[in-house]
Amino acid sequence: MTITVLVADDQALVRRGFRMVLEIEPDLEVVGEAADGAEAVRLSRQLRPDVVLMDVRMPGVDGITATERIAADPTLTTRVLMLTTFDLDEYVYEALQAGASGFLLKDVEPEVLVAGIRAVQAGESLLAPTVTRRMIGAFLARRPVADPASDRELGQLTPRERETLVLVAHGLTNAEIADRLVLSETTVKTHVGHVLMKLQLRDRVQAVIWAYEHGLVS
Repeated sequence: MTITVLVADDQALVRRGFRMVLEIEPDLEVVGEAADGAEAVRLSRQLRPDVVLMDVRMPGVDGITATERIAADPTLTTRVLMLTTFDLDEYVYEALQAGASGFLLKDVEPEVLVAGIRAVQAGESLLAPTVTRRMIGAFLARRPVADPASDRELGQLTPRERETLVLVAHGLTNAEIADRLVLSETTVKTHVGHVLMKLQLRDRVQAVIWAYEHGLVS
């Protein structure tokens, strides 16, 4: 299966570099390029790519706003992988809250970028290790006061689903969770799906955010 990719960055040389890296892969196809966030949204609706490589800082409509618009469009199944030279906490938090499925730094090795695109397209979450550590630290530092509604939401989960959510928040893959809980990967995938549905979350990234913000993980 071919994974279609839209590259959004305000620098032409950067876009060309990403295109060169991606187009040597037999399962990846760059279907378009955008120089700003507004164009990224327009081309996402027109080309309907599987994944958008989205720069955070762009003139006019920035990457975070563009991501929010793409994620909010019910006609799109496009996933967004954020790329930036800055791993600042506020960018990470805002990008993931906007609906991004992953966040990598621009100096990432080509093979890691390619693997990241494949993972995001498959529905997995993706965060650079340094970003993950900073994000968790930021969440713990500014965790909001617990909302009574969150207790009711958590009460919808079975004990096994709650256990699965905690392990997802710790960054474990389905295979690792299956090994930890002595379950099949299919069963774990079902539990993850139930968690996302019951908590009305878009993907695993937002499940991690939810778990930290509501004090389920420390």
